[in-house]
Amino acid sequence: MLYKNRYSCGIVITVCEMIKFEHSVFALPFALTGALLAARYGEGQAWPSVRQIVWIMVAMVSARSAAMTMNRIADVSYDRANPRTRNRALATGTVSISFAWAFTFASAVVLIIAAWRLNRLALELSPVALAVLFLYSYTKRFTMWSHLVLGFCLGMSPAAAWIAIAGALDPRMLILCAAVTLWVGGFDVLYACQDLDFDRRAGLYSVPKRFGVTRALLIARGMHVIMVALLAWLAASFRLPWPAWAGIAVIAALLAYEHSLVHADDLRRLNAAFFAVNGYISLLFLLFWGAAVAVAR
Repeated sequence: MLYKNRYSCGIVITVCEMIKFEHSVFALPFALTGALLAARYGEGQAWPSVRQIVWIMVAMVSARSAAMTMNRIADVSYDRANPRTRNRALATGTVSISFAWAFTFASAVVLIIAAWRLNRLALELSPVALAVLFLYSYTKRFTMWSHLVLGFCLGMSPAAAWIAIAGALDPRMLILCAAVTLWVGGFDVLYACQDLDFDRRAGLYSVPKRFGVTRALLIARGMHVIMVALLAWLAASFRLPWPAWAGIAVIAALLAYEHSLVHADDLRRLNAAFFAVNGYISLLFLLFWGAAVAVAR
């Protein structure tokens, strides 16, 4: 029995590592912010119901699990050849391809069930969301703008959460979708700098490969400047009170710090920029904008 428990725990840990479960912190706060805005400005309620929040979280985690596993399946041959990724579970055979396909299918089914439990429009759009999520895994094979496709995969989440609460979409949420898309796209450009040599050998596309690391860093910086401007536009469009604007200022400062960590000739602190800072950005965004919704009249 003890052996079985340890084996089961090992499988769970391996799967969580495969899908980078801890990175759910990047998208989930933006989705929850979309839900808070929808409840207050779309439905005239103070807060979403506990039931709605739970199903939104289930949908987000399952969608991300399906997308990440599909990405691992699609890239397994590249992961085996890339020194940075050759120790991933599928690349080493720790997790089988058949198990990964089954896990992807199960995660997709959970997403559809969660959408069904939210409302009809969410259910009808769930296959579209899955199609976009699965498409990303192949974009590096034909476009250098795969970074923006990845960004859109997370950028959909605030709009999806609004739909989950209100059963319709407010056009203003497209501003937040664009902001999240550029935020994720920008830090994915940064992250891709460390794979420049491999992308050249493998014939994959990326912004660093096309423009070089120095210009790629400038492009990422430009994406993040536009992101901050979009957040300001969104706050103004909802007439949000001061906590939202304080949150934007904090996010801008964190983005500036993130870019100060990465230089064309020194990428050693890239993981700190990618993981720690972006985790703080998403969580603080939810905190400040949640406070803004709470005190709004």
